[in-house]
Amino acid sequence: PRLSLFGLTRMPRSYLEVLAAIATGREVHLFVLHPSPSLWNSVAAELRGGPAIAARRHDRTAGLPDNRLLASWGRDVRELQLVLTGGGDSVDHYHKLRTDEPGTLLAWIQQDIRADRQPPGPALPGEPDDRPRLHADDRSIQIHACHGRARQVEVLRDAVLHLLAEDPTLEPRDVIVMCPDIETFAPLIQATFGSGPSADDEEANADGPLDRLPDLRVRLADRALRQTNPVLGVVSQVLALADQRATASQLLDLAAREPVRRRFGFDDDDLSRMQDWVAASGIRWGFDAPHREPFQLGNVSANTWRRGVDRMLVGVAMTEEERPLVGGVLALDDVESGAIELAGRFAEFVDRVHGAVRSLTHPQSVRDWTEAIAGVADALTATGDRQSWQLRELQRLLDDVVSESANGAEEREATLELADVRALLADRLRGRPTRANFRTGHLTVCTLVPMRSVPHRVVCILGLDDGEYPRRARRDGDDLMLAEPHVGDRDPRAEDRQMLLDALLAANERLIITYTGNDERTNVRRPPAVPVGELLDIVERTVRCDSGSARDAVEIRHPLQPFDPRNFIAGKLVAGARWGFDPQALAGARALSGPRLPRGPFLPAPLPPRAEAVVELSLVIRFVEHPTRALLRDRLGISVSEYFDEVQDAMPVELDALEEWGVGQRLLEGVLGGGERRACMQAEIARGALPPGELARPPLAKIGAIVDQVVEAARTLADGTPGSLDVSVPLPDGRTLAGTVTGVCGDTIRAVSYSRVRPRDRLRAWVQLLALSAARPGRPFESVVIGRARAGVRGANVTAARIPPLADSPDARRQVALEQLAVVLDLYERGMREPLPLACDTSAAYAQAVAAGEDGEPAARDAWETVFRYDKEDRQPEHMLVHGDAIPLARLLVEAPRDDEGWEEAEATRFGRYAMRMWRGLLGVEELNDR
Repeated sequence: PRLSLFGLTRMPRSYLEVLAAIATGREVHLFVLHPSPSLWNSVAAELRGGPAIAARRHDRTAGLPDNRLLASWGRDVRELQLVLTGGGDSVDHYHKLRTDEPGTLLAWIQQDIRADRQPPGPALPGEPDDRPRLHADDRSIQIHACHGRARQVEVLRDAVLHLLAEDPTLEPRDVIVMCPDIETFAPLIQATFGSGPSADDEEANADGPLDRLPDLRVRLADRALRQTNPVLGVVSQVLALADQRATASQLLDLAAREPVRRRFGFDDDDLSRMQDWVAASGIRWGFDAPHREPFQLGNVSANTWRRGVDRMLVGVAMTEEERPLVGGVLALDDVESGAIELAGRFAEFVDRVHGAVRSLTHPQSVRDWTEAIAGVADALTATGDRQSWQLRELQRLLDDVVSESANGAEEREATLELADVRALLADRLRGRPTRANFRTGHLTVCTLVPMRSVPHRVVCILGLDDGEYPRRARRDGDDLMLAEPHVGDRDPRAEDRQMLLDALLAANERLIITYTGNDERTNVRRPPAVPVGELLDIVERTVRCDSGSARDAVEIRHPLQPFDPRNFIAGKLVAGARWGFDPQALAGARALSGPRLPRGPFLPAPLPPRAEAVVELSLVIRFVEHPTRALLRDRLGISVSEYFDEVQDAMPVELDALEEWGVGQRLLEGVLGGGERRACMQAEIARGALPPGELARPPLAKIGAIVDQVVEAARTLADGTPGSLDVSVPLPDGRTLAGTVTGVCGDTIRAVSYSRVRPRDRLRAWVQLLALSAARPGRPFESVVIGRARAGVRGANVTAARIPPLADSPDARRQVALEQLAVVLDLYERGMREPLPLACDTSAAYAQAVAAGEDGEPAARDAWETVFRYDKEDRQPEHMLVHGDAIPLARLLVEAPRDDEGWEEAEATRFGRYAMRMWRGLLGVEELNDR
């Protein structure tokens, strides 16, 4: 009987079978790809002098290699020879590969390795240098130092495009790209090689490579099964979730996977709505309180999936309006009638995931584990007819696990823990060399593993970063073999070096290596991986370079960005040519190196007036609250601010300012709406926004005290049930101001908020009072804004801004209201045509200081310019868009008034005139009371 092994380049995992075959007298034929016949003969001669040494530290063949690369990178193949031929008689036959006469740097290094010869190295002073000269156009070995992984892929793409452009006989199938960590680089490769410019790109330049971009088609081989099979990806994710916290983001990510979406019918809108529900219902982590028991939180049910889903399902039947608690559950307001069916599917999804996790948490036999995993896939995934292979592949994998665990006719009864099953499946789910997507005619990207170093004209190695390659060997403290390593024991670091040696010898014409040579954030230079440094040392010893160091001629240091002008200047990175191929990056480089033009105005000229018969009161209020934002949104249709609830995974242990405001505002609205204070607090606890348990008492007591003071002030100044009144005011120019005023309690327009009383709240009350007084002059309306004390007011907890009736008689009230409305509407019309030098808080600070007889500029600067803690009005997105950046107040003050802005003549700046025109009427009648 004979046992033949073909293509061994390192120590095989099944070498014990080979030794067993030798020991039983079986004839074994080995076909070994060895890097150096000279080293083979040297080792064979050493073995004839005595038996092979078992302990690695006594290995007398370790010092035989003369070539430093062969000594450092070839230990694995040398020990393979010791194990396979040192135990008995053997006969070897050397089949020489065809090699050409060396004429390039790569060929010289390969020849020295095969001959086990150390390069001569630099000559001593006064002695002749025997090293061959490195030709200026010799690019057989290229080592590229880049900024990070993404930049490595971009540089590799350009390097391959250079080769294809220079050699018409070279095809993508002649190029292989090997990567130690293909799963990390796969998305970057797909994004970079898949986004190349089209053949008819108008940016193609006739004087360089941009005019002949080849069509690069890339095939990724050796991907992990969890990446190529979505069902296996779901199973792997659930296995990882089994002993984790089941956070909000983890389950939402699971719901977004394609097999899960198909199983439960989730589309993109459904996923967005589910994310909103999760954020609004306070879900953070944990299916229920018992699920938190391993984390010592078994008595805390707040912020669990059970509480959140209960809130959603109660929200199907009722609203939060009256804040009733049903079994301690507060209804979620956001579940409208059209989303009831989605709420049911989402609840079923959460329940099935919880059941799947429960089935994977207790020890069980191998067969029970496989049945549980198959049940998880059946409960959570679904595939179409064309994707049915995914489930069949999972079942084949599980069947193989069961069959391998059998012992004869009886199955082993050993029970496995979750960690054991993960380890059992990890090897089957990881990437492994297969024939799929390998040598298909396209540019192949595969993992750096044995038997992938099939000779190619161009071999590229991606991602040889320091600290990442060679791989770190995981040392198990229970592994007694580590105390005395023997020849032939597996060593991942030695295997990685051997694979580099195989890749070096597999390159027929070119070898391209990329690594991270600079930190992408700090630009600090980083050393190459040790094997890359050894290769650079060998390059320096092999050839000489007339223009400097051979090491520097081989290694290219690339700039951080692909649009750096150095990429498109001939000779900057490579001799006689420019490096970049991307037309979009070329356009960026041209813009970067071109003349800098001064930024023009946001609008070159004011927009034409709007012809509208009805002026909406809500738009006017929105303008006085934020003039620039109103122009962008209402006139130009531009929105630069997005506000949405993000999903949080951590349970709240303290409230930030925004969260405190949300709790206080809801509590204030509930008490003013007639709810009992205690019931409103219980509703806030049930909402999940407060810290759990006793941690909620201090912030709730603090918020409750402030709410009590604000409620007392509201009931004192304007008690009653608020309603709304419609207004329709004919204007002198024939238009009509129409809208609705809310918060009307009798003859008082009341606005109560947990926020501090801000300038925009006072302006809103002012405009509402003007509109209501002009529309219904027969009633002496007044306005009051109640909230927490204004910023900067010490010793006060509540501020009330009251505007008394405009006049005593109806005609006088109407006259005053129309006059002041004309001022506001004039500002509104101007602000809807161009950006005005007007900001709410800044103009209020300036006007109040001037009205008090003080210099308004320091107060305005303090309100406008960001100095510390939080952004002020200069950094609001709308102002930065209009002004181009966060500008100082001095930029607003330099603009002189125009001819049609003759009001407020005492003000010398345009900003000052608009500020006083906006605020003078309100400041003349407003009463501010701090309590």
